[in-house]
Amino acid sequence: MSDTDTLHEIEPRHFRAVMGRFATGVTVVTVSVGEELYGMTANAFMSGSLDPPLCVVSVAKRARLHRHLPAARDFAVNILAAGQGDLANHFAGWPVPGVAVRAVEIDGIPALADAAAHITATVVSNHDCGDHTIFVGHIKTMRADERPPLVYHAGRYAALGPVYGPQTPLPEFW
Repeated sequence: MSDTDTLHEIEPRHFRAVMGRFATGVTVVTVSVGEELYGMTANAFMSGSLDPPLCVVSVAKRARLHRHLPAARDFAVNILAAGQGDLANHFAGWPVPGVAVRAVEIDGIPALADAAAHITATVVSNHDCGDHTIFVGHIKTMRADERPPLVYHAGRYAALGPVYGPQTPLPEFW
């Protein structure tokens, strides 16, 4: 028996509702296998380490990208801009008629041309996490424009309002 076997059961719908109260950005993770582009909308993405530069993405084991990411090894995280909900839905498995997916290559890694930011990385490790796998990527390149991000909260897309006040200083580590 594992430690998790003794914990209370959490109903999946309740899990999603409560976790959905945490606002996140919206990304599409892209890879290529052969000539095929594969992508998956993901909001379970975060920075992992400053030194070395690492990022982390969590991928459901039932997702098509789950089998392609280890094979491709190199991937792009495309951070979507406000107004790109149709693109997010397309890569979440709900194709939207008329959505144009334009890809570009960044150091041989496929990325979405219209994303607000791109991060390319190489898988350096992966870790079992229940019905997901956590993939850790060593960051190769990064770029971003000034558009505000697409945000996901409580089952809906949103955008940030105007930002007021001074910029928050970077934290000092203690």
